[in-house]
Amino acid sequence: MSALLADLYEFTMLQSYLERNMTKSAVFEFFVRKLPSNRNFLVAAGLDEALDFLEEMAFQEEELDFLSKHFPSPVIDYLETFRFDGEVHAMPEGSIFFQNEPILRITAPLPQAQLVESRIMNLLHFETLIASKAARSVLAAPDRRLVDFGLRRAHGAEAGLLAARASYLAGFSGTATVLAGMKFGIPIFGTMAHSFVEAHEQEMDAFRNFARSHPGSTLLIDTFDTELAAEKVVALAHEGLRIGGVRLDSGDLAMHARKVRKILDEGGLRDTVIFASGNLDEYSVKRLLDCPIDGFGIGTALVTSGDHPMLDCAYKLQEYDGRPCRKRSEGKATWPGRKQVYRLRDSQGRLKKDTISLECDDLEGERLIGPVMREGKRLHPRAQIAALRERTMKNYASLPESLRTIDAENIYPVEISMLLSDLSKRVDRGEIHPLASISA
Repeated sequence: MSALLADLYEFTMLQSYLERNMTKSAVFEFFVRKLPSNRNFLVAAGLDEALDFLEEMAFQEEELDFLSKHFPSPVIDYLETFRFDGEVHAMPEGSIFFQNEPILRITAPLPQAQLVESRIMNLLHFETLIASKAARSVLAAPDRRLVDFGLRRAHGAEAGLLAARASYLAGFSGTATVLAGMKFGIPIFGTMAHSFVEAHEQEMDAFRNFARSHPGSTLLIDTFDTELAAEKVVALAHEGLRIGGVRLDSGDLAMHARKVRKILDEGGLRDTVIFASGNLDEYSVKRLLDCPIDGFGIGTALVTSGDHPMLDCAYKLQEYDGRPCRKRSEGKATWPGRKQVYRLRDSQGRLKKDTISLECDDLEGERLIGPVMREGKRLHPRAQIAALRERTMKNYASLPESLRTIDAENIYPVEISMLLSDLSKRVDRGEIHPLASISA
């Protein structure tokens, strides 16, 4: 992806930083200010793409030529040899997190840390948004197959691809997006479209031809008469063709599922599954759980996070040249310094309370933020997506029941430590100076 995928002000600030020799070490943190309504937690995602971006970021000749029309030669000279050589600390992908908790911290020379802001936010925001949306369907239907059907209505190709990754990381069974299967190793699933049925003069011929080409496949049976089509599926099975499942995509899914299940069972197809799709979200999935439906394809509502299509996230300067920095804007104040999140669990291992404090603090609990990049290089290879998915599922198991519901808003306790609160007050009073001891 082009290094020009950034807001203009990243470059205008960079010019001023260079002209004023403001190139000392800076610390920026990415966090979400508050959770959307009906979101009891968020799922961190997008770290691997962010690290890829930082490792690979460089300016091509044509990009430098374009920038030379807008910026003086010292800026172009700087960008010509630009390489990110800073440090990154982060929560692992699949981590459960809450409001104001940083999930990524970048420490680098100020011009570098500033320049990467837009793309870092773009990646972390989108994948976290989609993973957090997908988590709700996973918790609503933990024993059903869930498949991402969202590419065709995603807001662009990259969004569709990364939504497939984020939803699988969050616990989906797979995706219909073929490129996601190749690029990320995600299981791919697919059935047929109504057009395949309509292209044949007889629905029975469409089913027969598809089943012959793809033994054990899933047939779409609601193009004309759903129950009559189910009877045709039974007839095909009696011809010796292997039918893995049928898909319902319209109408009263609950009613059709019950009728189709009865037809299949009476025809001896008890192992033939019923898969449903058609403008579904976590709420409709939950309503359909008492129906004989074995899996769900979820598309538009997932890849657009339809009920809450954005997170109130930020990437803010927390320290420059050893000096803690704090924004005090009304409604957007930040907590200064390099921070850590300390998590306490109850005797059953469930989440109990988080405390946000400084990295130098020594509070009781699990430290959630750790090093992932040093001198611009990853400390570990890119994680296997299946391992990330497994980690996320384990994290769901640690959620208290109050946070697992999708129908009620419950607030998890996130406290600000005394050390961090005191530092903020000292910064407000102008008592913190470069290289001063934060913990003093």
